Amino acid sequence: MLENEANPTIRKSTGLPRKRFYRARAHSNPLSDSHFPVPISPSHVDFSLHYPQFSSEVSCIKKVQFADIGCGFGGLLISLSTFFPETLMIGMELRDKVAEYVKERILALSATNPGQYQNVSVVRTNSMKYIPNYFEKGQLTKMFFLFPDPHFKEKNHRRRVISPHLLDEYAHVLEVGGIIYTITDVEELGEWMKTCLDNHPMFEALTEQELQADPAVKLLSTATEEGQKVARNGGQTFQAVYRRIALSL
Repeated sequence: MLENEANPTIRKSTGLPRKRFYRARAHSNPLSDSHFPVPISPSHVDFSLHYPQFSSEVSCIKKVQFADIGCGFGGLLISLSTFFPETLMIGMELRDKVAEYVKERILALSATNPGQYQNVSVVRTNSMKYIPNYFEKGQLTKMFFLFPDPHFKEKNHRRRVISPHLLDEYAHVLEVGGIIYTITDVEELGEWMKTCLDNHPMFEALTEQELQADPAVKLLSTATEEGQKVARNGGQTFQAVYRRIALSL
């Protein structure tokens, strides 16, 4: 308690970090070069540092299966963690202050909820460049892209996190049957992401029945700060949820 009282970045009532000390620009330029370590390949990523409760003395026993791309302040990860307690998941965030907030948030929740939130972590990286450096072929079962930067100007569309080229990379790291979840409050971007997925030969849309049965779908518009803001303002969201399929010969 004394430590929290002396640390203004920690909320005394909950032990959680205060967001106002970790605020950053809403989005970063994904094409710029940032200074952080990048693994040469997935075999060079020591996930045992992220998930000590799921690790042996030499390596992580399980593999990461969920990736939240541009995870923001970690709301989705925190919610998914309790829905899928035995599944390892990681947030990938480019903004250093925001990634640090998520790290501190997870540590605080783990400390106040023994045995929980051990399966979630965060890494600061540029997922538009380095997804193949972190995950093996067919490793992931779910990828989330929630309220990404719309990059409204046509000349900046190449910066969008959903594009035909990047979908090739996502298809590589997703297992057959793995799912991509996208949501935005920008209609044009929603149509863009849906069209990209529709036109890619390795993805197909989930049926309405499958969407209703998937607990992760229900979190898309409620778990994140952005989604809650849209709901408060009575805004509309646009989802596209697609399954990775085998390429037909």
